[in-house]
Amino acid sequence: MQPSFARKLAPALLTWWDQHGRKDLPWQQIPPGNVGRYRVWVSEIMLQQTQVATVLRYYAAFLAVFPDVLALATAEPDAVLHRWSGLGYYARARNLHRAAQVVRDEHGGEIPANFDQLAQLPGIGRSTAGAILSLADHQRHPILDGNVKRVLARVFRVAGYPGDTAVAKQLWSLAEQCTPAGRVANYTQAIMDLGASLCARRKPACLQCPLAEGCLAHREGVADQLPARKPPKARPRKAAVVLICVRPDGAVLLERRPNAGIWGGLWGLPETASIESAAGWCTVALGTAPLSQTVRPVLAHGFSHFDLDMTPVELRVDLAPDRVMEDDRWLWYKTDAPARIGLPAPIAKLLSSVGAP
Repeated sequence: MQPSFARKLAPALLTWWDQHGRKDLPWQQIPPGNVGRYRVWVSEIMLQQTQVATVLRYYAAFLAVFPDVLALATAEPDAVLHRWSGLGYYARARNLHRAAQVVRDEHGGEIPANFDQLAQLPGIGRSTAGAILSLADHQRHPILDGNVKRVLARVFRVAGYPGDTAVAKQLWSLAEQCTPAGRVANYTQAIMDLGASLCARRKPACLQCPLAEGCLAHREGVADQLPARKPPKARPRKAAVVLICVRPDGAVLLERRPNAGIWGGLWGLPETASIESAAGWCTVALGTAPLSQTVRPVLAHGFSHFDLDMTPVELRVDLAPDRVMEDDRWLWYKTDAPARIGLPAPIAKLLSSVGAP
């Protein structure tokens, strides 16, 4: 049976959005068709697990370099990752790039306006496809991003972790019932706005919420307890020894990371098993022993599922700049004339701290 408040949710939400909603975000100022779908697509991928304020610092710069899907498709992976550096969750950038190439090669450069075709592109899926087509083409499709899950779980008091199959199915059913036939683009933006503002994860502003009248979680005083959090697991802590190999001209040796795993496809520092093995690695890999070795303070970095403690070991090596060790795997990075490559934020921080030779 359809929840009684489902038919009232959209009108109440749209009335609120007309007065209080965000209408000046750059991805809201779009033309129809392929250009609009592209701009919304980029914004939706950037907004996955990233706050609007952060995305605003990257979105315009990304579009300035890759103004359309064909520009993105023909770009080198390093160029894409360079523009993504600092946004994190780099698989999003790799999937965006691959999907653009699929659009170029299989769809003639036209981003599909067909839901099933769009949802099959790398990194998109059901909710993102729905958002793109709702916002850019005004097609009626429900969405279920993190903000929408939170709103629906509270309004209809859906217990359980949204990542569980049964809970997700219930939330998708509610999303379908609540999505109106008209003003679907505004509704889609409105429900995301509500989840990002008044219906925030912590300290929801229920007294100001346009849905408070019908919200079961508010009525029962449990809004701050929903949706249920993911069952906790022990958060592992890992350690790595990274090598800052510095030539006399100040260039630092970088190694491209595998596509799978953390910082996939980006450039990082070589790693070794221990501090004690750093000099031996240098001798084998570069053919020369280091002139000096300095162990720097540990740099901690948190990922979504674990924490990493990096111990940087700076090795000064006597290698002439004309002794080339560069290919698809290795690169001498000149800190005074940096290459436009994808760098994880912690590695960029370490590189910026390399002193003069």
